Amino acid sequence: MAKAIRFYETGGPEVLRWESVEVGDPGPGEVRIRHGAVGLNFADTYFRTGMYPAPLPAGMGVEGAGVVEAVGAGVTDFQEGDRVTYTGSPLGAYSTERVMPATHLIALPDGIEFETAAAMTMRGLTTSYLLRRIHPLKAGDTVLLHAAAGGVGLIFCQWAKLLGVNVIGTVSTDEKAAVARAHGCGEVIVYTRENVAERVRELTGGAGVPVVYDSIGASTFQTSIDSLARRGLLVAFGTASGPIPPIDAMQLAVKGSLFVTRPALADYIADPAERAELAGELFGHVAAGRISIEINQRYGLEDAEKAHRDLEAGISIGSSVFSV
Repeated sequence: MAKAIRFYETGGPEVLRWESVEVGDPGPGEVRIRHGAVGLNFADTYFRTGMYPAPLPAGMGVEGAGVVEAVGAGVTDFQEGDRVTYTGSPLGAYSTERVMPATHLIALPDGIEFETAAAMTMRGLTTSYLLRRIHPLKAGDTVLLHAAAGGVGLIFCQWAKLLGVNVIGTVSTDEKAAVARAHGCGEVIVYTRENVAERVRELTGGAGVPVVYDSIGASTFQTSIDSLARRGLLVAFGTASGPIPPIDAMQLAVKGSLFVTRPALADYIADPAERAELAGELFGHVAAGRISIEINQRYGLEDAEKAHRDLEAGISIGSSVFSV
């Protein structure tokens, strides 16, 4: 039998259970995949705590990479033995194997290892739409990125540098500042001892930045607003510290006719053609060595509780994966 993490009630990391599960054969439009590695993302904690509702009991995780073991009726794009990766699937990635809809799969080039794919598919596709779809960035632009030493942050800094976009990144420690700089972050603000908005104004000659990319949420929302240039855009793409507060439209006017968007990856990869385009660009950069994927934390699936505790404690640097 396969093994998987499941949870029967919402709550802290202690609700995660390591269990034997029966997988079965794929039905129409489905495949059975044996995982080589599974992604660990902060968004996983939202399902566990109930911030993102899910029918219970439920599996955990939405990102993995591995080999197709069997295909159901009607599946034509994949066959047994294909190397694949995915993100945004139904819950259940924290498992040794699973049955899932084939429509979520992305073909994985031979030159990219399973661990690399599990560490980057969600983070890399997120970076891809942030840089390539949200705002028409051009070489020479300067943007603010919170959590610059995180999994998305390290990919973002490298990709932005390839595009000629300057990144001002925020981090919590000097250690993380060094990591961000090593990955292309031009200026780093240690927010635990510096005023972020004031420092951004200093670095931009008082103008502020045209775009702020904020995955933190509640604790950084006001700082992000205060860092924007006139008619600037806040891209609030995560809520690590909690949801952003209700938006006062008049404040947006007073602060310089600002814009705010709260995008979700699912809406940028819903179209198979667009997903393939974004993934192709990402995989091309990684396979060519232009973007490196740092895996700094590895766990066994049975250690999911510890992995979630580490994630929520903010001690992770770069990407984390479950080795299967």
